[in-house]
Amino acid sequence: MHVKHSPSDPPAGTTIAAIRACASSLAPSERRVADVCVERPAEVAWWSAADLAEHASTSTATVIRACQNLGFKGFQHLRMLLLRDLGAATSADAGVGAQGATGVGLMRSVFDEVAQDLGAALAPLDAEAFDKAVRELGSSRRLLIVANGGSAPAAAAIAFRFVTNGRSAEAPADAIVQQLTARHLGKSGLCLAISDSGMNAYTLQSVSAAKASGATVIAVTSYARSALVEQADIALVIGGGVGPWSGHGASSPVVQLSFLVGLQIAVAEAGSGSAQAAAQTLEQVVALLNPSSKG
Repeated sequence: MHVKHSPSDPPAGTTIAAIRACASSLAPSERRVADVCVERPAEVAWWSAADLAEHASTSTATVIRACQNLGFKGFQHLRMLLLRDLGAATSADAGVGAQGATGVGLMRSVFDEVAQDLGAALAPLDAEAFDKAVRELGSSRRLLIVANGGSAPAAAAIAFRFVTNGRSAEAPADAIVQQLTARHLGKSGLCLAISDSGMNAYTLQSVSAAKASGATVIAVTSYARSALVEQADIALVIGGGVGPWSGHGASSPVVQLSFLVGLQIAVAEAGSGSAQAAAQTLEQVVALLNPSSKG
């Protein structure tokens, strides 16, 4: 399926993060353009389109097309944002400060990176796809949330949020149970599949089972060019970690869970009676935790 990117400017200091989030959806020649921008942003900011084309071993037309497919109006728009970011705190600057950091200094470095990655996380998100996902989630009669590996905790957390807001949702932890449940969703069911890489084999098997049953599949991933996006009816692509601590997975789980929380809130706000349902659920939880209470 084709994934559109948001044309809005990324926040100051996050242009490179936005490029890296969208780059996976580009053709190989365009991907080289994106890679050069990520690796040498301070130089690209002063280059011409021909200069960038030379360093990326491609044509000027490909440079312009790559910029547009990344969500920019053209190469000059990208240059303007890179020049703007030269005066802001970039992920490269954070990397220099992070080297050798210990104790609270290291913690501040990690938090700074997570905050920066959160600021750029929505750059690749297609607004129309998001609105459609909210409508589908609000109207579906059965919701199955599937995720495995590092995305599994986010699935459990978002299922709990849907339940506490009066919406039936299930997120089996076992991959086999996920697949068996997906087979019985049917046309009125919806499968929300979460995978940062979009390549988790267990999650993809559940997605295939859900589609075979006639259910709608909504994907949440950080890679626009992935098997999960290809199978999904609606793809919600968000940015992941791109800074020096990304190798430790610092930002990805925070970005993923933050997005899912926002998605759940959007579904609740689009519906009716969500606040009342949440209040009633809270009363039920309190009663369960305090069985001696008379309510």
